[in-house]
Amino acid sequence: MWSHPAWKHLLYPPGTPQNQHLAHYARVFSAIEGNTTFYALPSEDTVTRWQDSTPADFRFTFKFPQAISHHKALVGVEQELDTFLTRLAPLNGKISHYLLQLPAQFGPEQAGALVRFIEQLPKGLPLAIEVRHRAFFEKGEEERALNRFLMDSGIDRIVMDSRPVFSVPASTPVLVEAQQKKPKVPVHAIATGQKPVVRFVGLPEPALNHGFLAPWVAKVASWLDEGLSPTFFVHSADNDQAPLLARWFYEAVAKRHSLPALAPFAQAPLF
Repeated sequence: MWSHPAWKHLLYPPGTPQNQHLAHYARVFSAIEGNTTFYALPSEDTVTRWQDSTPADFRFTFKFPQAISHHKALVGVEQELDTFLTRLAPLNGKISHYLLQLPAQFGPEQAGALVRFIEQLPKGLPLAIEVRHRAFFEKGEEERALNRFLMDSGIDRIVMDSRPVFSVPASTPVLVEAQQKKPKVPVHAIATGQKPVVRFVGLPEPALNHGFLAPWVAKVASWLDEGLSPTFFVHSADNDQAPLLARWFYEAVAKRHSLPALAPFAQAPLF
């Protein structure tokens, strides 16, 4: 997301029209995870506005619609796929990845459907895949086969780290919701392609996440040292202070690997 009520004192000054929120977000951060395409296709005008609101070096990632990944399990989706890729084509120069999030019931026995789906994609389409079936996390032959396929295909495997939200009792409504909606899967910090993707889901209070993030600081810095181009998305259970947590993480990585300084957060207008 780039529009959130709690961010009006961080990423954009109070009173900023919602259609300008993305531009303010992009002034500070260099990438965004586009979850909205999982639920609905944006209009052509919306895609044009996203293009016009962001600088040339800004990067989007967009999830494949749930009609493709969940409802049809990648089978018989030619029309939906063409519609989706055509609609987002004006942003292709700014798309870091198309994200394929597979449901927990999509297991090794459906590997053939996954291979056939990938064969339908335009050559060179940047792709990252998130799996949730337990067999892909048990370090057995099913996981090794998946990782070999992704490596051979140059596809990035998304790493989900939801450990923080499951490290405490669900004592508040936002934690109850987070524990109900987020997958509880092991963390395998593997890079199967050149642009590793990590999705981190933290606790509402930024400082409580630092211990979970410290190993990621070292891992992301090492990926950068190896010449990889990782993307690290920072969420929290309510996302209220996620920008603060993202800045903390970025600046911690910058102490280990040279990175350009982030722009300051927006300042409230003077009256």
